[in-house]
Amino acid sequence: MREGLLKKIESREIVAGVVGLGYVGLPLAVEKAKAGFKTIGFDIQSSKVDMINEGHNYIGDVVDSDLAELVKRGTLSATSDFSFIKDVDFVAICVPTPLDEHQEPDISYVRDSTIAVSRYLKKGAMVVLESTTYPGTTEELMKPILEEGSGLKCGKDFYLGFSPERVDPGNLIYKTKNTPKVVGAIGEDAAAVISAMYRVVLEGDVHTVSSPSVAEMEKILENTYRNINIGLVNELGRLCYEMGISIWEVIEAAKTKPYGFQAFYPGPGLGGHCIPLDPYYLTWKAREYGFHTTLIENSMVINDGQPKYCVERAMHILNRQKKAINGSKILMLGVAYKNDIDDYRESPAIRVLKELKKVGADVQYYDPWVSEFKNMYGESGKSIAELTPEAVAEYDLIMVTAAHHNVNYKMVQENAKAIFDTKNVMIDIKDRSNIEVL
Repeated sequence: MREGLLKKIESREIVAGVVGLGYVGLPLAVEKAKAGFKTIGFDIQSSKVDMINEGHNYIGDVVDSDLAELVKRGTLSATSDFSFIKDVDFVAICVPTPLDEHQEPDISYVRDSTIAVSRYLKKGAMVVLESTTYPGTTEELMKPILEEGSGLKCGKDFYLGFSPERVDPGNLIYKTKNTPKVVGAIGEDAAAVISAMYRVVLEGDVHTVSSPSVAEMEKILENTYRNINIGLVNELGRLCYEMGISIWEVIEAAKTKPYGFQAFYPGPGLGGHCIPLDPYYLTWKAREYGFHTTLIENSMVINDGQPKYCVERAMHILNRQKKAINGSKILMLGVAYKNDIDDYRESPAIRVLKELKKVGADVQYYDPWVSEFKNMYGESGKSIAELTPEAVAEYDLIMVTAAHHNVNYKMVQENAKAIFDTKNVMIDIKDRSNIEVL
């Protein structure tokens, strides 16, 4: 089976499938189709399926013309009918793995997708999970479901592995195509064929590890590393504020060291589809072994507390104007979780907005990338239509909560009563009399 698959991969005879057509899945589906593989995308949201089949793109990291051309040529199509899995030789599962209301892993999307795939899995197929999850998911959850649902045997009749997505929305250098891949699979044959598929599709290096669990833990390490270091700089930022020292200047000075230091920056909290979530997956799994991830959990406490800390700072700024935060008009600049993208998943800015409303502030936001939002927790909002000098002047406080580049910050500074810049985007503005930085 191994040699036959390797030949089919090389000759582009493989039919590729991607389950989940979001920020991870759609770019991957496009790259598979561009590499010459007939590709079928699967998603339960009919709106996404319809848009793809009409050649309309909705993901920033996908080039509109690429998608339209692939659909026109018939190389890429989408469906909500999972029975077409029977035609697919390589299935990548790229579905969300959020946290539930108790901050515990919600793997229902992975489980449900695996069940759907198992019903139609063909002999000789390869299945790869790309969704970030806890170590053990591939072997402990997916393998039994696939074997029971298909009647096939893993390693003999189909191959199974894990290859963590490393999508960084808005990154102008590293995209799906050129970001190195890590692959962990059940058995050497599975690792060989799955790695071969990624090498044909992508330009980045493919690094093979000994098992899916190693690959799952590797992804957790990537993002926990960032979580801990961001927690460190957020805590130092609070201390520096008390001491009258600029944490931003401290970081710039530390960056001059050519080795042993990587710069991380404070902010209103952590956002996105990985960094705020991955440590929770790890700590949840660690409890199964009676192990307490003390350092990791402490960094999570710090980062999770940043939205409330920002509200406290906003309260102090308003107090100096002899204003109570209750009833004050506050305009937040940005609800996306990072600059220059329309992605607001787990955005700390939305948590800041929620905390401001809790203390009675009259809050609105402006975001040129996110005209309106509605997240999985039922929170929603709509951006003011235009950021004008007159609009800025109406508010008691402007809070910069996303570092978008297409905002006229000089105009904001010239017309605002007070500014709380949590992203240090106004660093180059000379008149800083109405600006306070996190």
